[in-house]
Amino acid sequence: METMDERGLGLKVGDARRGAGLTQQQLCQKSGLSYSTLAKIERGAIKSPSIFTIQQIAQALETSLDALVGNDSQTPQKAAKKRSKSGVEFVYFDINGCLVRFFHRAFASVAKDTGVSSDIVETAFWHYNDSVCRGELSMDEFNKLLASKFHVKSFDWTPYYLEAVDPIKETAELLSWATEHYKVGLLSNIMPGLIEKMLQNKMLPNLEYDQIIDSSVVGSIKPEPAIYKIATERSGVAPEAVLLIDDSRTNLMAASEFGWHVLWFDDYRPKESIKRIKSALEY
Repeated sequence: METMDERGLGLKVGDARRGAGLTQQQLCQKSGLSYSTLAKIERGAIKSPSIFTIQQIAQALETSLDALVGNDSQTPQKAAKKRSKSGVEFVYFDINGCLVRFFHRAFASVAKDTGVSSDIVETAFWHYNDSVCRGELSMDEFNKLLASKFHVKSFDWTPYYLEAVDPIKETAELLSWATEHYKVGLLSNIMPGLIEKMLQNKMLPNLEYDQIIDSSVVGSIKPEPAIYKIATERSGVAPEAVLLIDDSRTNLMAASEFGWHVLWFDDYRPKESIKRIKSALEY
């Protein structure tokens, strides 16, 4: 028998969907969820659906995560969040290069398994990467295009990626600390479904994120202005109260032009980077 929390979540999702004038099928199309998953959530039949799944629904409904899971009489209230001396209230973390070390060694594995030279593997991958991360190409379409380039019958990038990424323990500890004091979100250029798989496989800390900005869901990638606009609106704070932690200087400069605070993360020296971040987040 489902719990009151599960029923309450289902009712909130259903009410928000109807308030947006959407059918279940229309919400599925916007969020990328299957009909059976959404129907079960609204019935309260899924015990503890992942925070990423609820985030997908919230983004598709153009509402906040708190509007779906918070403000309930049976939901414990969060402790008040802090504001740093520099004015930061919301911290966005990049994923690749900050929470996990990058996946370049996956290219060597692909080259070995397909018999294709590494330069061809990387050229094909980067040719399509932005389109997949924007959600313009589905993972199935991406895999078919790479299979054609590699002259193999079928190809699946996801297991190569998951095998290659290396979680950075120190950053996971920083993220856990940050969620206790600040509103925290993930902001990543990433392919469809990978954040959810990484959470399921415990490659990312399974925390209560205030926002998850998945480029493939919102249809824009860093350093494009649109993704910073979306991330600012969903943070619920002013641009000057947002901090982005990222390993790409290009992405950081674009965020800075949008009015955000920025800090560069060096995954080769995570302890030094974390020391700088904690110093910037003194309150």
